[in-house]
Amino acid sequence: MADLSGRVALITGGGRGLGRAMALALAQAGANVAITGTAASPELDQTVADMPAGRGLAIVADVTNDEDCARAVQSTLAAFGRIDMLVNNAGRGMRLVSETFTSDPVKFWTVPTDVWAKIMDINVDGAFRMAKAVMPQFLAQGSGRIVNISTSDQTMVRRGYAPYGPSKAALEAASRIWAQDAAGTGVCVNVLLPGGASDTDLLPGGPGRRGADGNLLPPQIMGPPIVWLLSDSAASTTGRRMIARLFDPALPPDEAAARAMTPIVDKPAIL
Repeated sequence: MADLSGRVALITGGGRGLGRAMALALAQAGANVAITGTAASPELDQTVADMPAGRGLAIVADVTNDEDCARAVQSTLAAFGRIDMLVNNAGRGMRLVSETFTSDPVKFWTVPTDVWAKIMDINVDGAFRMAKAVMPQFLAQGSGRIVNISTSDQTMVRRGYAPYGPSKAALEAASRIWAQDAAGTGVCVNVLLPGGASDTDLLPGGPGRRGADGNLLPPQIMGPPIVWLLSDSAASTTGRRMIARLFDPALPPDEAAARAMTPIVDKPAIL
């Protein structure tokens, strides 16, 4: 595992699920990690408690609020003196629309307008707000990593998954643009996704709790790739899409990362 001593990551939605797994992996690798949640919670506090002493910071901040996003950045800087990585992990899924979406696909025209807007506001606009808030610091220091957490391309266009699927498609499109906008500044923008349904609160509970392919990935698979993305090896990696399921920790990290990245295409296609 890379030594990330002295580096600082800010992870939104870091109290549970994928966010918690990434926060713990980065802290174990030596990084200082600030995590956000929309409200104070035992999960947020427990995640910090599970990090090595002095490595974690819990911040109550809502990514749908500009002032909260700015405060999350400033609180991280005040605690650790710098920020090297922003992980846009905070998100809401189809459970906000229906608790039975996996067995009874949602028709898009039945989704309440306010619910559609809320999912888009968190999953797309929230990532934009956080990236906008941290970019002045990244530009001033001449370096920075933005990692946007996405989903499988099948999920983006899967029947019954609007607006969650489209929100992640929008986030990936934004990521590609941001990477081009930041070219030459020392700021890298990449996408990381589990590579299938993961064992988080995005899925309803119950005995049949599985992804569309019948599998359920552990959140911990996000650990090795997020550590690599903050390492020296990833200093010039930008505009790429990495699938955590394909990152083999048994391989040398650079080889594992190369195998986990999807090919670059000139023109992405949805239909």
